[in-house]
Amino acid sequence: MAKINFGGVEENVVTREEFPLAKAQEILKDEVIAIIGYGVQGPGQALNLRDNGFKVIIGQRKNSKTWDKAVADGWVPGETLFEIEEACQRGTVIQYLLSDAGQITLWPTVKKFLTTGKALYFSHGFGITYKERTGIIPPADVDVILVAPKGSGTSLRRMFLEGRGLNSSYAIFQDATGRAWERVVALGIGIGSGYLFETDFKREVYSDLTGERGTLMGAIQGIFAAQYEVLRSNGHSPSEAFNETVEELTQSLMPLVAENGMDWMYANCSTTAQRGALDWWKKFRDASKPVFEELYKEVAAGNEAQRSIDSNSKPDYREKLELELKELRESEMWRTGETVRKLRPHQ
Repeated sequence: MAKINFGGVEENVVTREEFPLAKAQEILKDEVIAIIGYGVQGPGQALNLRDNGFKVIIGQRKNSKTWDKAVADGWVPGETLFEIEEACQRGTVIQYLLSDAGQITLWPTVKKFLTTGKALYFSHGFGITYKERTGIIPPADVDVILVAPKGSGTSLRRMFLEGRGLNSSYAIFQDATGRAWERVVALGIGIGSGYLFETDFKREVYSDLTGERGTLMGAIQGIFAAQYEVLRSNGHSPSEAFNETVEELTQSLMPLVAENGMDWMYANCSTTAQRGALDWWKKFRDASKPVFEELYKEVAAGNEAQRSIDSNSKPDYREKLELELKELRESEMWRTGETVRKLRPHQ
């Protein structure tokens, strides 16, 4: 583990150079990794682990869409694909990758198979951080660890196939065996992480819930909608409003920011754009910071977690979700976006 300076602050980081795949394979050579949940993170992590030479099995309910998806991905019933209970029994590492609501529901079943020395692995700190609300309280004689890729399972898989890696955080909640650190880092390398940075379960979930509601999804959609609506109300066409709001950002500028940083972007745009961006960015910061502060307080108080638990456990959750997504999907902005994407040149 190395100390890396990030903006003047030192952090603990593990890279693939100091902890190569061969070392991870050696550490986990006698482990059976059971992936419970084949939805958002499950496929990417499972397939990357399998391709990297680890012993991986999938636990899913038969006659479900996710069971069929696992079969389509090459997992073989009775060999590498099992009912959840059997996978939990066979696994020495149980990667608990169901949704937060799904983890709560299935916990009494999974807990029965957490025998001494096993590892319980999460990719989100929700269930453990809010354990008084979720009821997820692991036995004292198992390792409880976390690797949280900073992106979707789809991105994790895509970048792996491109020979790249998605950065991940890692954390240890409980070290019962004395091997929790080497286990969690080996798993982080195994799933294809670019590098691993240290956190804890609470910080992971606080930052994750804030990010999802903030710049990753909630705030960015709000900013897109606000600018699009202002442009449209001032007579700009849907195509012009969408291109100036979304397309130029996602297709042109963000990849360059990712490669070189925002200061580089400011230095390499027109002088008019430079002046305007430098004059206005602090106004946007000052306007939005109170909202982020309110959001973080709601996350830290557990209110966001409770809203998620209450909402996602209702029997009509999927129907209500579809209505909310339909509102986004059928808005003029995103119907315009669908047309714009079809007009992009195909390689």
